[in-house]
Parts: sequence; C-alpha cells; structure tokens
Amino acid sequence: MQATADVTKKEGSWTDWKGQAIDLLYWRNVKQSGAVFSSVLLLLFSLTQFSVVSVGAYLALAALSASISFRIYKSVLQAVQKTDEGHPFKAYLEIEIALSQDQISKYADKILLYSNTCMKELRRLFLVQDLVDSLKFAVLMWLLTYVGALFNGLTLLILAVVSMFTMPVVYEKHQAQIDQYVGLIRTQVNSVVGKIQAKIPGAKRKEE
Repeated sequence: MQATADVTKKEGSWTDWKGQAIDLLYWRNVKQSGAVFSSVLLLLFSLTQFSVVSVGAYLALAALSASISFRIYKSVLQAVQKTDEGHPFKAYLEIEIALSQDQISKYADKILLYSNTCMKELRRLFLVQDLVDSLKFAVLMWLLTYVGALFNGLTLLILAVVSMFTMPVVYEKHQAQIDQYVGLIRTQVNSVVGKIQAKIPGAKRKEE
C-alpha cells in the first residue's frame, strides 16, 4: 500500500510539473511567463557578450548582494524594534533539497534508456539499415551545415526559447490553418519520397 501511494504521489507531482510547464508556455499567467521568458533571454544575451564564468560570477554576486542586504536589514529592524523573529530565511533553510536514492536511480535509468536508444538509432542510420531514413538524415545534416554557417549555438538556443514561448500561442489561435498547411506539406514530402523510393533500387521499405 505504501509503495502504491509513493508511485501515485510521484505521478501526481509529474502531472503537476507538466501542467505548470504548459501553463508557462501558453502564457496562462502573463506575469509569470513574462518574468521567466525575459529572465532566460537576458541570461542568453548576457552569454553572447560575456563568458559563462563571468555571467555565473555576476549572477552569484547579485544574489549574494540581495540576500546579504536583506539579512542585514532584517537584523537592524529586529534590533530597533527589539523583536526576535529569528533568521529571515529560516523557512527556506529548512526545506529539504537533497535527492533521494530512488530519484537518482529513476533519473539515471531514464538517461541510460535515452542514451541506448540514441546509440541504436545512430547505428541504424550510419550503417544504412534503411536507405530512405539514412538519406533523410544525410539531407538533414547537409541543411544543418548551412544553419551552422549562419548561426552559432547560442543564437540557435535564443531562437529555440523564443519559439517555445511564441509558437504554442500562435498554434492555439490558428490551429486549423496551420494543420491544413502542414498536411499539404506532408503530402508533398511523402509524394517526393515515394518517387525516390520507386527509382532507387533497394530504397523501398520491406513489407512487414
């Protein structure tokens, strides 16, 4: 019974976290989404101008300056008012932040699963188990050479963050039109792939 309760609790926590992430990306709470979006963009733009070490050091100094100033302010206030409220961050200091053995094992198993799946897929593509999939992968890598020539990693990361906070809202508002265009593009791509499969020997998938 205890094990079942623990599993149910973990599933509920994951569902809550997933729901919060969706609400954040869909701007259900404009202030919260705006704060996260602007903070992440500010951090990424800072990394384009300064090194990771400098940005990390400045962030740590800013956080320490704020916390030390607040601690001194509360201490002076308690001395003036002659109160004994204790440490201003006592509630946060008592929060348990350590990962349990079960959580570490769970995340390690997931990382291992994704790593094995990725290695198997790369082996399948590079050793041409399926000619069509390998050709698609080659085209993707060829396109990425042009993307890499135009953008660096940080620029792509900034574009990814902007897309994460804009595309869900755009899709939600114009879902019917987007689905229609995506369907047309998918039909054209499948048609081209079908023609290539018909002309290249050995490219046709085996019937299951």
